[in-house]
Amino acid sequence: MGTSNDVPVTGLHTPVLYQHVLAALPLRADGRYIDGTVGAAGHAVGILEKSSPNGLLLGLDRDPQALQLAEKRLGEYGERVNLRQASFASLDQIAYELNWDKVEGVLLDLGLSSMQLDDGARGFSFRLDGPLDMRFDPSQSLTAEEIVNTSSEQYLTTIISNYGEESKARRIARAIVATRPFTSTRELAQAIEDVSPRGKRGLHPATKTFQALRIAVNDELKTLELGLHAGMKMLNPGGRMVVISFHSLEDRIVKDFFRTESKDCICPPDVLECRCGHQASMKVITKKPITPSEEEIQQNPRSRSAKLRIGERLNLA
Repeated sequence: MGTSNDVPVTGLHTPVLYQHVLAALPLRADGRYIDGTVGAAGHAVGILEKSSPNGLLLGLDRDPQALQLAEKRLGEYGERVNLRQASFASLDQIAYELNWDKVEGVLLDLGLSSMQLDDGARGFSFRLDGPLDMRFDPSQSLTAEEIVNTSSEQYLTTIISNYGEESKARRIARAIVATRPFTSTRELAQAIEDVSPRGKRGLHPATKTFQALRIAVNDELKTLELGLHAGMKMLNPGGRMVVISFHSLEDRIVKDFFRTESKDCICPPDVLECRCGHQASMKVITKKPITPSEEEIQQNPRSRSAKLRIGERLNLA
C-alpha cells in the first residue's frame, strides 16, 4: 500500500506531505475528521488507519470523478466514511446534517490531483490538448472557454494579473481578444506563447494564465476563505486545521486567516484602545510553513510548491 516512505500511491495520485499531515492532526480512535478535498483518498486512508477502530471521516470533493475513486478506495472502511459531492465552503452545513457537532481535525489540500492534470478532457493543463473546461464540478455552467471568448480585455487583464500574478497580463489579454474564439487548450497556449515567448529556463508562458483561469472558473479564493471560517467553526478545543496550498495567493489567505484568528485585537494600528472585541480562537502551530523534502520532490515533482500550515483551536470557555 505504501512506498519506502509509507506514502500510499492511490491510482495516479500521490498525497503531498503525507506524514506531516498525519502528524499534524490529533488522530485518535474515536475522533471525527473532515477531509474537505478528499480527491483519490490518499490522505483519507492514513486518517482512517490512524483513527481506527472507531474514527469517522467526512470526505468532500467538488469533482465526481474523484469521489468515485475515493468511494472505491475507502469502501473497506464501511460506515466510518461518509462521502459527499460538495465544496468545502459548506463543510460545516454538511457536518451538521450528519449530526456532527464538532470535529478533531479539518484537512484542506488545495492542489490539483494528478488525475485531473493528466486528463486532457478536463482542460486544466496546456501540456495536453483538450477543451477549455477547467471545472472541478462539471455540472456548473461557467467554463474557461466562456471566460476567454466572452470577457472584456479589461476583465481578462484583471484576472490574469490578480489570480496569475502575471506581469504580462495586459499583453496576453490583448492577444486573447485579438485571436479568439478558442476551443482548445493548445490554441490558447499557443496564442499566449506567440506574445510571451518561452525563455531558456523557467515556466511555460501560459502557466500563470491557466492558473488564473482555473481560479476564476472555480471561484477558488472566495471558496477558500469560506472554507477556513467553516472549518474553524467545526473544531473542538485542541482540534486542528491543516491546510496545504500550492501558490502564493492561497498561502497568503491561509497565513492571514491564521494570524487574525490568533490575535485578541484586530483594530487598526492607529486605534489607541481596542474597540473590535475580537478574541483569539486559534494558536498558530507553524510559524513558517512546512515544505516537502528534497526526497519527496524527487519522487513527486508536483509537490515542490506545497506549503503546509497548521492552526489549533483554543478553548474559549
